[in-house]
Amino acid sequence: MDRRNFLTRGALAGAASVTLAAPAVAQSQETVRWRLTSGFPNNLDTIYGGAVVMSEMLSAMTGGRFQIQVFQAGELVPGAQALDAVQANTVEIAHTCGYYFTGKNPTFAIGSAIPFGLNSRLQNAWLYHGGGNEAYDNFLAPYGIVAKPGGASGTQMGGWYRKEINSLADLRGLKMRIAGVAGEVMSRLGVVPQQLPGGDIYPALERGTIDAAEWVGPYDDERLGFYQIAPYYYYPAFWEGALTMHFFINKAQYDALSDEFKAALDTACKAANINMQAMYDVKNKDAIRSLVGKGAQLRPMPQDVMQAAYKTTFELYSEYSERFPEWAAIYPGWKTFRDQGFEWFRVAEYSYDSYVYAAQAAGQ
Repeated sequence: MDRRNFLTRGALAGAASVTLAAPAVAQSQETVRWRLTSGFPNNLDTIYGGAVVMSEMLSAMTGGRFQIQVFQAGELVPGAQALDAVQANTVEIAHTCGYYFTGKNPTFAIGSAIPFGLNSRLQNAWLYHGGGNEAYDNFLAPYGIVAKPGGASGTQMGGWYRKEINSLADLRGLKMRIAGVAGEVMSRLGVVPQQLPGGDIYPALERGTIDAAEWVGPYDDERLGFYQIAPYYYYPAFWEGALTMHFFINKAQYDALSDEFKAALDTACKAANINMQAMYDVKNKDAIRSLVGKGAQLRPMPQDVMQAAYKTTFELYSEYSERFPEWAAIYPGWKTFRDQGFEWFRVAEYSYDSYVYAAQAAGQ
């Protein structure tokens, strides 16, 4: 036998066997196709883009075997119905804010943002390592949903006002776009809260249907053009010290995933969460300068407003603890974490920030 021909034939036969085996392996690989409904329009590229970032990373990590198609608010269902769509399995996943659904139960807000809550660092700490994600999922279990943090804005701005707010008295009768638990607090201060999606805020301000509106911060607010109608821009949003968007996932669909795909989805959601915060921190620093250049007038929220809001907020939380067992199951642990976190942050973080901010402001 010709040894060279034998080896050649053997190599070809081996290659053929590998080639023939490959389709069988590919057929056994898991593939998943989901649809995601966003709570936001796609012209708000950073907040809507959080879902796109997650989807693209998930596809890349799984070699295209796990793909999620992203739809903006209104394409499949209205943004206000995103959670219902997940619960009904109309879509497998939604990307939105929990506090939009406080009409069902105020506990929806505690995973996203509540007045005088955590800052961005402590928010992530509580969710990822302080029991927050587990507590939130326990709350969501009766709805057939699990949630994963999927985007952060940092501390938001306190909104745009047609007239100056010099004291608590100036809030009385003010019609303001503001959502969730924050709307309840503001209503107790005399405001008439209105819950409107982002795309409806400008026309409402323009028509005078509302007198003031809060959305996110400089970058998004500039894109929506609020400064053209309501020039007074107040800070901070005491109701959103650190907003977390979530990916709300149908639990049955999630449970059906392999461990590999669950890990990939979790990693992609974490990446989207961190990425959004970083993007806002870059974009807001430029947008605030641009807005001031266009005539926006920055104003600090009056102290009597802050003090009244703080007192009202924690009175409301006590009421929630009595009325909603789901709130009472999470709030005490959250409050302990908040208080202890603030004690620690006052030692190093606050001391450092206060000094360097003052030095920079002094031109040093």
